[in-house]
Amino acid sequence: MSEPPDHVRLNRALWDGKSTEYAGIGRRSWAEPEPSWGVWGVPDSELNVLPGVDGLDVIELGCGTAYFSSWLARRGARVVAIDNSARQLASAKRFQREFGVDFPLIHGNAEQVPLADAGFDLAISEYGASLWCDPYRWIPEAARLLRPGGRLIFLTNGILAVLTFPDLEADGPPGTTLLRDYFGLHRIQWPDSPGVEFHLGHGDWIRLLRANGFEIEDLIEVRAPEGALERYPEVATLEWSRRWPCEEIWKARKR
Repeated sequence: MSEPPDHVRLNRALWDGKSTEYAGIGRRSWAEPEPSWGVWGVPDSELNVLPGVDGLDVIELGCGTAYFSSWLARRGARVVAIDNSARQLASAKRFQREFGVDFPLIHGNAEQVPLADAGFDLAISEYGASLWCDPYRWIPEAARLLRPGGRLIFLTNGILAVLTFPDLEADGPPGTTLLRDYFGLHRIQWPDSPGVEFHLGHGDWIRLLRANGFEIEDLIEVRAPEGALERYPEVATLEWSRRWPCEEIWKARKR
């Protein structure tokens, strides 16, 4: 097998290194009673993103500590989860034993999943493949894995946040000034991070999804709830996220 692209290696090292920091966050999410979305933890019961999953075959692309998979498994889904970081998956395995929820965990690259075609009804990613994988690689892979009529749901940074993030995290969260070009967005390496992120403008997302056989069902631009706790102030403040979406959720169905 050929060597993975450089961003796969860089992001694997990044998340192996962050695994201890994120283990506590992952455990708290495993303990939550219902699915929620993003840095503001907006309950799915308010956003109405997820379909009924009981009896569905689901793959999570870039699962981290696999808390999202745990929520779906406890609602009757047959879940498989893949992640690039062995150390993140080690945390996921500990939580599986602690909470008594078991499903397959694969150490691998969500751009090249070692599973057969058309095996799933739902592919999902919350800041997994949706942020850390090349969309021109992982979107075709999601299409390959889904059955006809299957759904793809993913959350990533809102485009306005991406355009207004300072280059350095120490310089604060998104502001009100456009700091980078919208046209040509794709691969971003922040000066103070060894990892590689991927972002597209809305037009590029639409064209990419349609080119891979998806019909777009919805784009949910997530608004922070009034009075929400700022758990990740480096990502966005509450005031900012009440005015503009720092996150967006795409929903599409395979034709």
